[in-house]
Formats: sequence, C-alpha cells, structure tokens
Amino acid sequence: MAKNGLTLAKNLLLIGGSAGSLEVILQFLPFIQLGPDLAIVMVLHRKAGDDSPLVELLTFRTHTPVKEAEEKEPVNGGVIYVAPADYHLLVERNLTFSLDFSEKVNYSRPSIDLTFQTAAEAPFTKLTCLLLSGANEDGSAGVEAVKLAGGTFAVQDPSTAEVFFMPQKAINRVKPDFLLKPKDMSDFINSLNS
Repeated sequence: MAKNGLTLAKNLLLIGGSAGSLEVILQFLPFIQLGPDLAIVMVLHRKAGDDSPLVELLTFRTHTPVKEAEEKEPVNGGVIYVAPADYHLLVERNLTFSLDFSEKVNYSRPSIDLTFQTAAEAPFTKLTCLLLSGANEDGSAGVEAVKLAGGTFAVQDPSTAEVFFMPQKAINRVKPDFLLKPKDMSDFINSLNS
C-alpha cells in the first residue's frame, strides 16, 4: 500500500476519444464509482499547449479523484488519470506511467494507440478499453492490441457519436465485445469493479 493509502490497480479501463468525446464523458462521469482495484486512464486529443482546465472540469462532475498522469507515477486504483496535452502517455510493465514527446501518431500526441498498446503489455488482471467519438483512426491499433492481450473492447455506437469515424474505424478492424450508447456507459463502467 502506498503512503497515500492507495494501492496499485489490478484492473484498468482505458478510455480514448477525440472530437465529440468530452460531451459523452461528462454525461456518464457523475454516475460512475471506482473501487480500489480499478483505475481509469483517459486519452483525449487536445491541442498542443492546451491549458484548458480539463482535470478541473472532470473533477467537478465526479467524487472520484481525477488527476493528470505524471512521469514515474504508479497506476493506483480508485483514480481517474488524464493524459497530459502534447505528451504520449505510456503504461510501463511495473504499472507506472511514463511521458513521451516522440513524433505524433495519427497526427496526435497523446496517441490513443500508444497508451492502449503499452497497457496491453502490462500485467493487469483485467484490461478493458472504451473508444468514443472522434475524427481519425487513432485507437484502432490500440484496441486490437488490447483484444490480442485478452482484454475487452467496448466502443460507442457510431450512430450516437458526434463524429462516427473513430469508433467505426475500430469496429471495422476489431469486433467489439460491447457496443454502447452513452446512457449505458456508467452501468458498464461500474460493472468493471466486480
């Protein structure tokens, strides 16, 4: 147990999104509850140098701790982590984060693919990814890596997405385990605690 009373997450939910995804997150966030074994990592495309108060906005909508992921920080259960703007967020095999400033992937930094792919190599008991609305194909390779690692792939129903391209590209590449409407996402996330 860490000195802050938190313990390393056994289970991880990865959430990726771009255009139109924040609105979806703000819909389900007030209704989710994280147990001590589950962490959430959100990778949302933001403009470089974007100092918008994303963490503050999310914190206002939930009782769960929300913070920007930091270099060498452990992935603790019961916390929602947000990838910093203009950095790739990697999940190491020792269940810590590292930040990377290498080239953009799919025109994006942070890259959903890189976070999902590195998390797929980490020894979580249960790994789940949820891909939301977005305008490019970032995330498709990442969900494939999660599935190949034995994880679960959930995706926003493209018919409910503000921008359907990202979830549809992923569905075209990998058969999802769950096709979710925004109103069903909080129940789905809460079920991951069990």
